[in-house]
Amino acid sequence: MPERPEHKPTLADKATVEGSGIRLEPLPEGHLLHVMGAFDGDSLANALSTTGLATSSVRAAGYQQWYITGEESLPPSRIALLADHLKGRGFVSDQSHGRIRIALSGPRAADLLAQGTAVDLDAAAFPIGQSAVTLFGHVSVQLTRTQATRFELTVLRSFAEDLYEMLEHAAAV
Repeated sequence: MPERPEHKPTLADKATVEGSGIRLEPLPEGHLLHVMGAFDGDSLANALSTTGLATSSVRAAGYQQWYITGEESLPPSRIALLADHLKGRGFVSDQSHGRIRIALSGPRAADLLAQGTAVDLDAAAFPIGQSAVTLFGHVSVQLTRTQATRFELTVLRSFAEDLYEMLEHAAAV
């Protein structure tokens, strides 16, 4: 029987970058579930609480679509529990293997992001908890404000290293 390839996190060799007013860091690959269904974010958060995923974040990803993100990897049985709980109302698709999260924080974070995206990052227009699917340079990302001066960028695995290097370069300037 052939051996399975060893899993290596995509940004394993990328160090956290800290500079003048900027902190850029790869986040643990953890879990990222794409949920689609006819319910609102609050009822989805209640479903997460009921199924033992209360520490996961709920992020809007489009009309009746959400991403559920968290730091820990989930076994298939935990994902199945959520899918069973939502049965008849929604669907769950595990995207953990295909998407990477990157954090950018600090007083200059919004200015750095403004160099590569057209999203209005003013706190009044893009408050804490707000998400948008956009481009940073040529790379498609889901951008979320998680705190006043902290953002998370979720990107397809194959573009993660390129995005990280673009952000490193922008942070160095």
